[in-house]
Amino acid sequence: MTAIGTDPRVVAAGRRVLELEARAVAAAAERLDDRFAAAVALLRNAPGRVIVAGVGKSGLVARKIAATLTSTGTPAAFLHPVDSLHGDLGIVGPGDVAILLSKSGETEELFGLVEMLGRQGVPIVAITGDAGSTLARAARVVLDGGVAEEACPHDLAPTTSTTVALAVGDALAVALLEEKAFSRDAFASLHPGGRLGRRLLLRVRDVMVPVGATLTAADSMGRAVELLAHQRGLAIVADAGGVLGVVTAGDLSRLAERERDYLTIPVGRVMTTTPKTASADDLAASAVGLLQRHGIMALPVLDAGQRLVGVVHLHDLLRAGAV
Repeated sequence: MTAIGTDPRVVAAGRRVLELEARAVAAAAERLDDRFAAAVALLRNAPGRVIVAGVGKSGLVARKIAATLTSTGTPAAFLHPVDSLHGDLGIVGPGDVAILLSKSGETEELFGLVEMLGRQGVPIVAITGDAGSTLARAARVVLDGGVAEEACPHDLAPTTSTTVALAVGDALAVALLEEKAFSRDAFASLHPGGRLGRRLLLRVRDVMVPVGATLTAADSMGRAVELLAHQRGLAIVADAGGVLGVVTAGDLSRLAERERDYLTIPVGRVMTTTPKTASADDLAASAVGLLQRHGIMALPVLDAGQRLVGVVHLHDLLRAGAV
């Protein structure tokens, strides 16, 4: 009996599926053309919302596309094609545009909805594998969702085709996000809950601590040692004009290795004169990235007028859930 987790045939089967689907998405990207730009323009300029519909597995993909559109600044709703003919068509309003999904473009359950959308003057963007299908002929814009084969060994179960349809939907959502200049702040306003919400809403000003005492360039390193001990390894050199530099615990260690009388050396000879800083309005996550890229533990925080208003420490950012 083969031990659990050691059957290379199973691994090969899984790898085959991923490779097939990756190739299908890459091929869809190669086929993308001006029709995609036309679809984005149609969706962007619609005064109403986007109605997304499909049947079966395509319906599940349609639900996800609607959710992604809504969360990235394009109001959208999923509409089940069958339910639309039993009252749910009431969610469709003037100025709406529809995205309909069908691999074959011949899904019977879609056609009642297609007819009703046509009567209301709602333009259709079709994602389908057959540009000559009934659905494609009814659409204002047709996006190619065709695949060479499904990952199912019988070429039956929707697998590769649903992956491509989902990827095309994501491409539409992201292109619309960029066209609308949908900002991080706007994204945060739609995701206020959970860890993602905290990351997007948390600002440096929410995590920074007061500066405490500062140094002048003429102060001795002996004075710097006192501040480094009380201010978690960062001493800021400043005057009325703003931040002149910083001294870190690492600077002190390197100086002590080189100089016997290092405590009498002026701070101005040791400080880093072009320190990395953060703005109080920066996203806390951006400050974490800056600290990690440069291998430092704390940043002076400046306001819009470049005045020193605080210090932000990596450990505080991590505790606050900035990453």
